[in-house]
Amino acid sequence: MTSPSDSHPGGAAAAWAAAHQALVSGYRADNPNLSAGALSAARHLLKWAAIRRIAIRDIDAATIDRFARHRCRCGRYSAAQLQDPGYITDARRFLRHLEGAGHVAIPDAVARLGPHLAGFSANLATQGYSRVTYSSRISQARHFAEWALQMRVPREGIDGDLIEQFAQHDCQCGIKTKRGKRVAGTGTKDRRRGARTFVAFLSMEGLIPTAVTTKVPADPRVADFATWLRRERGATSETIRRYQQELGRWLTKLGSEPQEFTATALRSIILDQGEDRSRSSVRMTITVLRTFLRFMIGKGHCAPSLLLAVPSGVRRRLSNVPKTIPASTIEEIVASCAAGTAVEVRDRAIILLLARMALRAGDIWQLRLTDIDWRASRLRLHGKSRRGVFLPLPQDVGDALLAYIEDARPVVASDRVFLRAQAPFTPFRSSAEIAGIVSRVLSRARFVGLPTGAHVFRHSLASTWLRSGAELDQIGAALRHASRDTTAIYAKVDIDMLGAVAQPWPGCAA
Repeated sequence: MTSPSDSHPGGAAAAWAAAHQALVSGYRADNPNLSAGALSAARHLLKWAAIRRIAIRDIDAATIDRFARHRCRCGRYSAAQLQDPGYITDARRFLRHLEGAGHVAIPDAVARLGPHLAGFSANLATQGYSRVTYSSRISQARHFAEWALQMRVPREGIDGDLIEQFAQHDCQCGIKTKRGKRVAGTGTKDRRRGARTFVAFLSMEGLIPTAVTTKVPADPRVADFATWLRRERGATSETIRRYQQELGRWLTKLGSEPQEFTATALRSIILDQGEDRSRSSVRMTITVLRTFLRFMIGKGHCAPSLLLAVPSGVRRRLSNVPKTIPASTIEEIVASCAAGTAVEVRDRAIILLLARMALRAGDIWQLRLTDIDWRASRLRLHGKSRRGVFLPLPQDVGDALLAYIEDARPVVASDRVFLRAQAPFTPFRSSAEIAGIVSRVLSRARFVGLPTGAHVFRHSLASTWLRSGAELDQIGAALRHASRDTTAIYAKVDIDMLGAVAQPWPGCAA
């Protein structure tokens, strides 16, 4: 559409009015339930664009922003209308109509994700999401599609950084519910989660390049370090994940060039940690820092003497008594595990694995269907080592596992034994979720004052074995300890046995 001519103002104005009326009529025909306010916003936008001599084909999201900020002298309209967020939302909806009708051109490279929302909806339905989760994912996917179109994002530009930008943006996208009200602001976590799920679907369907969905680490040293840990040190995937996470916390403090690492910077990383960091967390920092320095020294990037600059962490071995739960209370916890829902069936199997076999949380997290030998009644465990170890499977534990796998476990492609109970039924992200399940089981049964964590079952069973007369070597073999010194900590638990061998203090009564 061309601008009106100065030589024929009356005819040009009439032409503009006729063209604008046709656009509004088409808008109303496509959306018969439009409110009077929505039609007013459409006419106001067209009136303002004509005054500013902006052609219809040139209207875009930036134009709407200018429209929202202009000092209104548009005749029958007022500046007060522009202060209403819903009014500007109606203007954005009209722009979307103009784009859909072909009056506003969209570059071919721009990602038009709206047509793929139906396929995404069907994909979510097949994965068994709850109604609330399904609605949230669809809502955020629609929001992401609208935002990406307004931002004129190309298909090749959809990556992790873009998702984060979407999650943090100050929303004025014009999204409305079916009742015509502007959608209230949602949290960044919901936006991020919904956009990631939608982008993963688009990538899986080949609708966007797969490579762009993988975010490359900001510092290549982190990726090289992970490769070295896996190939040269034989570290497990969970260890590599934890080392990478810890390394990312303080790597920038060392500097970008390894040749510039200083003893002062190394020591400050350890000594300047906040009071919220526990002793075990500080020791983790020391371990990762020394391992990373060995990696850099092996590559010839820094001086070997820097290892001496890392202070040692205080570690008083055998200084604490393991926290335990009495055997009778353990049985009460097991008895409290109901089997009415899929979650309860799963949690009961996990509790029995902890209470009867003294497994680590990592053992349960890594357990796969192929690790269960039903004929021989045994489990294959990987644990901290790279070699599998077989342990006998007690009857009640096997029954609980079988009940979960046959009756409660979702049918998915993953071969991990224990899965999340909500769609999309993925495996646990880490062994820490096993500790969370223990906490929820104790809370549901209203147990109070008990030690928390999954490892307390391991300590409790070892202590029970010791009191029953088992030798430390036998306990160490059952717990798969690599060193007898590790098992020796349980010798401190039996106070009665220690009292029998303790000698009287000199000068005091026996």
